[in-house]
Amino acid sequence: MSKNLLEQLKEMTVVVADTGDIQAIETFTPRDATTNPSLITAAAQMPQYQGIVDATLKQARLDCGASAPAAKVVSLAFDRLAVAFGLKILEIVPGRVSTEVDARLSFDTEATIAKGRELIAQYEAQGVSRKRILIKIASTWEGIQAAAVLEKEGIHCNLTLLFGLHQAIACAEAGVTLISPFVGRILDWYKKDTGRDAYPANEDPGVLSVTQIFTYYKKFGYPTEVMGASFRNMGEITELAGCDLLTIAPSLLAELKATEGELPRKLDPAKAATASVEKIAVDKATFDRMHAADRMATEKLAEGIAGFTKALETLEQLLAARLKVLEG
Repeated sequence: MSKNLLEQLKEMTVVVADTGDIQAIETFTPRDATTNPSLITAAAQMPQYQGIVDATLKQARLDCGASAPAAKVVSLAFDRLAVAFGLKILEIVPGRVSTEVDARLSFDTEATIAKGRELIAQYEAQGVSRKRILIKIASTWEGIQAAAVLEKEGIHCNLTLLFGLHQAIACAEAGVTLISPFVGRILDWYKKDTGRDAYPANEDPGVLSVTQIFTYYKKFGYPTEVMGASFRNMGEITELAGCDLLTIAPSLLAELKATEGELPRKLDPAKAATASVEKIAVDKATFDRMHAADRMATEKLAEGIAGFTKALETLEQLLAARLKVLEG
């Protein structure tokens, strides 16, 4: 019996579920799961997860005290909700879950370090090893420096909103565990910038970016894992078969599962190790210069942080409204 594309992909790449929807994770049995503020906000509005939201708010009220203002309760519940979803996800997946630091801290190294430690402490208080958690941080220079500190403490990090080689190199040199280059968002930018409606999968700018990063890492022996993210179509995924990890939304996981045919390996560490690539040393000045020269990375990083910030603000509003209902 022939295998579907999802089964074949799992033989060469770690498949990660890109969702906060616990039922979807149960359906597709990924090894790991990753969430972001937009996904958590969406999940928090689903009726089947109202119990998680309500329990988090009620516990926050107990911990803050009956006389504490609602804003304080919401703030505490907000900090805990991503961990609450993470704990539920860890009951299903055998591997790791990524939990994101507040995007509003993306340019504050010390605050990001403090929040990363706080998130790990919440998980460990529930008996979960820090080995099963990836702290998700935006790939600003400040975020990368925060990750370097956390990694030295045994707190593993997933650097997200990554669009350029300069970000990837800085992450590798900082000893980051994993990066999440955003394939689909790169494609979105190029389509808008060039006026093109589509790209063949093997010419997709996001695919080419991840391939370049993968090749660079394997060529120079960096242990940092590459996890392609933010896919727009199945072709982007099949062109990156063989990447260390791919985090895929449930709709595309379903499409892969429903499709049969041969899935050739496109990214091969052995081939990448023999590639002709120049090594680049990335300090802050080089990072800033390369970032400024990369219009796509500059715009998409700023847009991504703004988008995650908006999702967080929406979640805070939802929690405040729900607390009001719970407390009459």
